[in-house]
Amino acid sequence: MENTTPLRLAVIVGSVRANRFGPTVAGWFAGEAEKHGGYDVDLIDLAETGHGLPLAMPGFGAELPPEVERVRGGLAARLAAADAFVIVTPEYNHSFPAALKNVIDWFHREWHAKPVGFVSYGGMAGGQRAVEQLRQVFPELHAVTVRETLSFHTAWERFAEDGRPHDVEGSGAAAKGMLRQLEWWGRALREARTRTPYDAVA
Repeated sequence: MENTTPLRLAVIVGSVRANRFGPTVAGWFAGEAEKHGGYDVDLIDLAETGHGLPLAMPGFGAELPPEVERVRGGLAARLAAADAFVIVTPEYNHSFPAALKNVIDWFHREWHAKPVGFVSYGGMAGGQRAVEQLRQVFPELHAVTVRETLSFHTAWERFAEDGRPHDVEGSGAAAKGMLRQLEWWGRALREARTRTPYDAVA
């Protein structure tokens, strides 16, 4: 029988800089995922208090300071619970934010055998060069990136004050396309992980 239990979707806001536009984009997309159905959405904003992980990582096998262990443990639980991820990212100098890369690198098994989608925003390139680099990172973590993406160039001109895109219909259709692909991969990979734990082959 098909498992119709909703997928746990972690939507990750990748920018932590002051006055960032990411929460607007992420909040809208999370709402689209909830409307789509089939998802339980967990919005993870890396700028929130309690999510900061140090840039200097400990040596392999070293014990973490209690506060770092607390932060890491909290994020690890949320990432491990996810069946799929959507990364909401701007573009900094043809790449993605250092804070996002830092969080990605602090975890490993939590990403395994799960699909990842991307929503990008920025200037004329719409953050797409950040996405192209992220597509090189996630396969190394045994994750699968889906083909469809959303990209908002000059994003601050494309959203109204209520947090919705001016092109509600077009943006909504693009979101549905990616969410359908994420759902297919999310269900297929969740079933596969249930049948054979990925650690057995990783």
